[in-house]
Amino acid sequence: MDIDQNLPRNACKKALIWLNGAHFINDIYTGVLNPIMPFISAKIGLSMAAATVILTVSHIFSSLLQPLFGFFADNIVKRSFIFWGIILSSIFIPLSAMAHSAFMLVLFIIAGSVGSSLFHPQALGFASRFANKVDAGKAMAVFISMGTLGYSSGPVISSAITQFLGIHKMPLMSVLGLCWAGLMFKFIPKLSVFNKKFTRIDFKFAFRKILSNKKLNILNVIAMLKTMINSSCFIFLPFLWKNMGYRPFYIGAALFAFIFAGGIGSLISSSIEKRLGAANVFYISMISTFPLMLIFVLTYKQLPVFSLVIFIITGFITMMATPVTLTMAQNVIPEYKSIISGFINGFSWGVVAIVMSALGLIAEKYGITNVLLFVSVIPAVCSVFVKELFKKEND
Repeated sequence: MDIDQNLPRNACKKALIWLNGAHFINDIYTGVLNPIMPFISAKIGLSMAAATVILTVSHIFSSLLQPLFGFFADNIVKRSFIFWGIILSSIFIPLSAMAHSAFMLVLFIIAGSVGSSLFHPQALGFASRFANKVDAGKAMAVFISMGTLGYSSGPVISSAITQFLGIHKMPLMSVLGLCWAGLMFKFIPKLSVFNKKFTRIDFKFAFRKILSNKKLNILNVIAMLKTMINSSCFIFLPFLWKNMGYRPFYIGAALFAFIFAGGIGSLISSSIEKRLGAANVFYISMISTFPLMLIFVLTYKQLPVFSLVIFIITGFITMMATPVTLTMAQNVIPEYKSIISGFINGFSWGVVAIVMSALGLIAEKYGITNVLLFVSVIPAVCSVFVKELFKKEND
């Protein structure tokens, strides 16, 4: 489903700008709940383990469904998923802060998370196709980093609203997403305008081909391991910092800095890859997680500022390999760009979310820092699989 070769380069650039903005705004809502969840939990009487399960529900519905929505996105030419995805996210995620019961909280989170799951595969597929007319590697790095920067902005916005305006004002955040959704639907062109020939994809054949590909399986595992680091920091550390007496805005600012640094890492990953090579980007990003986390755990009480710097560096290093992972995966089977995007950018988060439910119980019993150290060891150990990505087919 490639874009017609007659599509002007400038049109692709403009479409990418609107998609980048949409990715930024949509992902603001995906990062909203983490810093304020300890305060929502206190309001409705939830334990940390229960709150972790509810956040897991969020990741499951925003992630595990992405390959399925990616299949439909690769079979249609309309932009409906992008449009309705942002609308659902922008309405229901802010409403979650208004919940007065666990049932209402879960209901709002599911509705908002489905929006994110609708948005990502089709947006990534569109961005990849428009990027083919420009510098594909750089364009995808920018697209991913914009989502990461949006994800980083969500915590600081929601925590600022909570601390300075009150948590009941959270629905004010919906205005931004709703306005951008209308503008984006107007200015992002339909692929059908430029290319009338679309090949329908067979569901079973596509998923069988993707799931049986060794390189894609390794890339999926890498994506899951990186996601586990990010999710553990984002879910558990707000509870740790709240117990230490930190206020919502500090927690939100810390999470913002972590993800913002990750966005910078994603943005410049293409340049780093050209200098060091893709393999070294993977090795650096995976092996360094444990020593950085160990330093953080040893210093967060006595040297809070230093530990925060280490925490921010961890965000940069952890997310540095994200664009490389996604671009490499899409190039393995390029005809399934949206489906593969759903696996790398979504399914990995969903699988990790299920694991996080168990980790929440373990963290409550054995301590948050012990769990953080445990999850940081796994990517370092699994870095041995990186060499398999660069073996020639006939080796």
